[in-house]
Amino acid sequence: MHRIRDPIYLDHAATTPVRPEVARVMARCLADDFGNPSSGHRWGRRARARLEDARATVADALGAEPATVFFTRGGTESDNLAVLGSVRGAGPRVGGTARGAHVVTSAVEHPAVSAAAAKAVEEGARHTVIGLVEGVFDLEALRVALEQGADVVSCMWVNNETGLRLPIPEIAAECRRYGAPLHSDAVQAVGKIPLSLAEVPLDMVTVTGHKIYGPKGTGALVVRTPELIRPLHFGGGQEGGLRPGTEDVAGALGLAEAVRLATREESEESRRLAELRDVVEARVMERIDGVRVNAGGLERAPHILSLAVPRVDPDTLLAALDADGIAASGGSACASGSMGPSPSLAALYPGDASASLRLSFGRLNDESQAERIAASVADAVTRIRELRG
Repeated sequence: MHRIRDPIYLDHAATTPVRPEVARVMARCLADDFGNPSSGHRWGRRARARLEDARATVADALGAEPATVFFTRGGTESDNLAVLGSVRGAGPRVGGTARGAHVVTSAVEHPAVSAAAAKAVEEGARHTVIGLVEGVFDLEALRVALEQGADVVSCMWVNNETGLRLPIPEIAAECRRYGAPLHSDAVQAVGKIPLSLAEVPLDMVTVTGHKIYGPKGTGALVVRTPELIRPLHFGGGQEGGLRPGTEDVAGALGLAEAVRLATREESEESRRLAELRDVVEARVMERIDGVRVNAGGLERAPHILSLAVPRVDPDTLLAALDADGIAASGGSACASGSMGPSPSLAALYPGDASASLRLSFGRLNDESQAERIAASVADAVTRIRELRG
């Protein structure tokens, strides 16, 4: 076994290292602002002021109003709150969800949305899934679903497995036309594509910290009309009652700084990542027979390169790359260890069982790594295919 040389991290869509700027903001807060924001004394008031500063920072970066930003413990909780909170607040209930409530999602949603929709169905709701037509979101099918009435529509801005961008402005326009609340999981969009809630009329948006060089366990849900959402947790009245529990002030400040930096640097960084992705993509395609770029030719975010590699076991491929110092994934890190085809890839390529390899780029990568990445992937695929025969 050769010695691993210069490991390369290509799993930024799973998580990212905390930026030094973010760590410094959090360290100062942990040292100086330990008070409970709900307390009326000076320590509590100082913590409350810091929390509200973080809220204003997130709002400003996303083009929202501070009163619409509610801090959570991450993207999954925010997605759950948007979907289940909407259907549970839709009207008269038997148990949790309003009977007959209607949830509409795309076919390429993160499990945090699709599983929340499944839970809503258990509680009496209906669930309509909007598919893709040759890789393009089916707006006509959405219109048919909206004509039946929808209590919440949830469509992610950027798919976490392939980088596919859904047409959120067009989806938002249709939802506004029919009066349906629209939620978007923007976890993979912040800092990767232009995003302003002042320009796109979304009702709810999910963001999280650890995908943009912020701390894990931090997130926010932007909600234009919070009174329509029922909370999933109960206790104190923190975060307007939508997310009770003593607030993590340091985490909120870390999230806010990460969002601020990501949106400020989006234009330059997205251009850099797109160039790097395209170079790696071209070199891999030159070296491997039969490989397909998932969502290739469609509108994609710049940081994800998803490859379908036939005649290769995906776990073996990932292990071979890891042994060569390349950190990658087979798709969504949240679904690691699960069996069966990816719903997102099944929506794009029905019946295709090719192994999926996701290379996701970020601040730890530059074009000097492109040749090594392509060579490592090609060598691993070749060895596995030769052993398979």
